[in-house]
Amino acid sequence: MNITILGSGTSTGIPMVGCHCAVCSSDDPKDKRTRASILVEHNGFNLLVDTSTDLRHQALRARIPRIDAVLLTHHHADHVNGIDDLRGFHFHHKEVIPCYGSPETLEVVTDRFAYIFRGREVGGYAPLLESHEVTEPFELFGLPVAPIPLLHGAITSTGYRFGDMAYLSDCSGVPPEAVPLLGGLRLLVIDALRYSPHPYHLNIEGALRVVEELQPARTLLTHLTHEVAHRDEDRLPAGVTFAYDGQVVTLVDSD
Repeated sequence: MNITILGSGTSTGIPMVGCHCAVCSSDDPKDKRTRASILVEHNGFNLLVDTSTDLRHQALRARIPRIDAVLLTHHHADHVNGIDDLRGFHFHHKEVIPCYGSPETLEVVTDRFAYIFRGREVGGYAPLLESHEVTEPFELFGLPVAPIPLLHGAITSTGYRFGDMAYLSDCSGVPPEAVPLLGGLRLLVIDALRYSPHPYHLNIEGALRVVEELQPARTLLTHLTHEVAHRDEDRLPAGVTFAYDGQVVTLVDSD
C-alpha cells in the first residue's frame, strides 16, 4: 500500500495570499503546502481522501491516472471544493465513482454539488459520483476501511483507517470511543495545525498527546499553517515528522 500526501497545508494553503512571513517566503519546497488530502494506492486501485481545492494541481503533480473511490472527511470548503476536477477523470473512463462519507457530510455535499451526483441535462453534465453513507467498517478493493469519529470544534469529521494506517485530518480531539479503533498503527497521519492553540484543530502539542496515547510506529503531522517551518521538525520526538506535499510512504504487507 502506498500513501501519497497530496496536500499537507491548512485551508489557506502555504504560501498564504498576501503574506510575506518567513515560511510563506521560504525557498524550502517542503514549506509549499497545498490543501490537505491523501491518495491511498492498494492492489492497483486509487482511493482519494477529500477533493481539496487544489485537486487538479495535486493530481497532475502525482501523475494520478484514475480515481476508483472518493472518501470525504467533512464538508468544509478546503476539503471538497475541488470536486469538479474529478470531471477530467470521467472524460476518460466514463465511470461513476463511489463516494463515501458520513450521512451529515454527504447531505451537505450532495446538496452543494448536486450536478456532480445527479448530473444535469442542461449543459451536458453526467453524474460523476455515487454517494454511500459510512457508519461502520467496510472493504474497498480488498482493503479494510474503518471510519473514525472525530471532534472538529462544533462539528464532527470522519477519519479513516486503511489497514495499518490511519488518516485523522481536521480534528480537535479523538473521542474515547475512537481510541480502540486506532491500536497497532504502523502509520498515523494527523492534524497538527500550528504551535498555538485553535478551537477546531489539534495544535502540535495536542497531536503529540494523541500520538503518545496511540503509540503508532510512525507519525506524520499534516494540515500545517505558516506558523510551522519544515526545518523545525528536529524539535519533534522520535518517530514523528512533518508531512510534506508529494511525500510517499509505502507499507509492505510483510513488514
